Amino acid sequence: MNKGTAIVGFLLCFMAGMALMWGIDRGAGGHTASAEATQEYVAGGTWDHSDASVPVSSKDPTWGSPNAPVTLVLFSDFECPFCSKVEATLTQLREQYGPQKLRIIWKSNPLPFHKNARPASVAAETVFRIKGPEAFWKFHEVAFQNQRALTPENFEQWAVQAGVDKAKFKAAYDKQEFAAKVDADLAAGKAAGVSGTPASFINGILLSGAQPIDKFKQVIDEQLKAADAAIKAGTKPEKVYAKLSQENKAKAPPPANREQAQQEDKTVWKVPVGTSPAKGPETALVTIVEWSDFQCPFCSRVVPTLDEVVKTYGDKVRIVWKDNPLPMHPRAEPAAELAREARAQKGEAGFWAAYDLLWKNQQKLTDDDLLGYAKELGLNVDKVKTAILDKKYGAEITADQDLADELQASGTPHFFINGRRLVGAQPIEKFKTVIDEEIKKAQDLLAKGVAAKDLYNEIIKDGKTPPPPEKKTVDVAPAESAWKGSDKAKVVMQIFSDFECPFCKRAEDTVAQVEKAYGDKVKIVWRHKPLPFHKNAMPAALAAEEAKKQKGNEGFWKMHTALFKGAGTPDAFARTTLEKYAEEQGLDLGKFKAALDSEAHKKFIESESGVADKAGISGTPGFHIAAAGKTEGYFISGAQPFPKFKKMIDLVIKESGAAKK
Repeated sequence: MNKGTAIVGFLLCFMAGMALMWGIDRGAGGHTASAEATQEYVAGGTWDHSDASVPVSSKDPTWGSPNAPVTLVLFSDFECPFCSKVEATLTQLREQYGPQKLRIIWKSNPLPFHKNARPASVAAETVFRIKGPEAFWKFHEVAFQNQRALTPENFEQWAVQAGVDKAKFKAAYDKQEFAAKVDADLAAGKAAGVSGTPASFINGILLSGAQPIDKFKQVIDEQLKAADAAIKAGTKPEKVYAKLSQENKAKAPPPANREQAQQEDKTVWKVPVGTSPAKGPETALVTIVEWSDFQCPFCSRVVPTLDEVVKTYGDKVRIVWKDNPLPMHPRAEPAAELAREARAQKGEAGFWAAYDLLWKNQQKLTDDDLLGYAKELGLNVDKVKTAILDKKYGAEITADQDLADELQASGTPHFFINGRRLVGAQPIEKFKTVIDEEIKKAQDLLAKGVAAKDLYNEIIKDGKTPPPPEKKTVDVAPAESAWKGSDKAKVVMQIFSDFECPFCKRAEDTVAQVEKAYGDKVKIVWRHKPLPFHKNAMPAALAAEEAKKQKGNEGFWKMHTALFKGAGTPDAFARTTLEKYAEEQGLDLGKFKAALDSEAHKKFIESESGVADKAGISGTPGFHIAAAGKTEGYFISGAQPFPKFKKMIDLVIKESGAAKK
């Protein structure tokens, strides 16, 4: 592939996948128990659906039933940051639809400018061929968690963790024995019209990039109805995918028009401007609300585009700024504090002057740099320093992030043009197309008598609003469940978790943030949910329960900390390792060994897992946040960031009146 093609591929990957930026973990992952179905539905036999528009067979890594009415074929790249983000969405889809309704199939599509992507694909294919789909998905999970560590040495280690014999893996990988399958996947992608990653074909319907989950659900729900109709009309379940995918292919626009067709989403969202910084008059015909991050390289790329928009349209356009500093950009939040303090001291002009200076110096955002910019802008430097240190505008920034989360504007940059979504650093032509359409609509409203100052509110008044936060009903935890915090807390957060689940380990930092932020206001309760395909999860849970029996809650949490600290390393949950932890923590080793041998606490652990099943919680980690003594509460799935938890906890506090007590 020549250099020009590689560059085009990069741009397509970027533009297609910008719906969710890498690392946001505002849509981070969870692990679903339905992966157990991999063996049940796939490992037991062979099947071939080569008559579909995107051919698949049991030679492809698969999750779900071969007879599922909806098949999602994912062309992906282990090194692509946007591909890592679609993984969180797929986890949620698995949990919502289950393996009887949804089948997910992996196809390798390593991009030429991702030098480690092809070796990772070959390694994953090797794991699949030696040990099957369950091992593949385990390897796949770890590889995406460690995108910056895609090395042959790590491939070997991850393969062993997935249950593959080290010698067999090394021999096959060194010979590149299964590399031809990666080439075959690339060819299949090219034939299907894949131009970037991730690319998802849902019964043959292409969704480019890490689109919001609603996009996936919309197509899946439509295809479930179509599949039901096809079956009622006489199509055999095993033929549904081939039939629908061919029909959908026939209805699809030509490849050259696909991107345009996907960009023609004219849904208007009700996006409030609030008191956010704005450039342009309130009477503008078009309002562009942007969520951005001063450290995000993609956000900086769109700055000249927005400048061109202002130059082209003048007072016809108003640009509104909302902050969304991403977790992996540690200097974005301090930069946002500077810009907001500049606004406090010098008004809107002060904000936009800081805005220009920050983009000009995006690579230099240390505290000293920011204070230097404050001086250059003529600001009170001491006040700027205090704002940065105290996170003076943290509540306002969090409010912007909460709104972004509700609107599924989870990546940066993310735009709403008169309420219409536009994702990523799109070229000026994309902006102009939407702006020109919206100018005409606004002019029509003016002609009908709508006052210029009321235009934006009139345009979005019937706009789509975010769905309410998810709720679940969960049984109150029994007295013997481990907990920490205050037993008198007005808010209870129950954690359904699995010591071997990597997403559960990732969530522990967020749980610590909850403890620090709320102290005795929140009682944190542990509920066991060892997933069946994590063979070490039950022994680890047994160890934690025996520690609790011997030394109470304190003993449980000490063992809990040790287990998660070691998770992910070789022999982390080996019997000798568990006994070592017990000895280090002063437990009676004889009783500890006897408890593990007899699985003394297994019945209790299974009963806890049963509570999760009853509540419809099939993945880990899962968090139920409710008022003390109440069974209905807000539910958070996966290793979400702290602001998500803060929002739910604050809602419970407000609704329960706990804030007044």
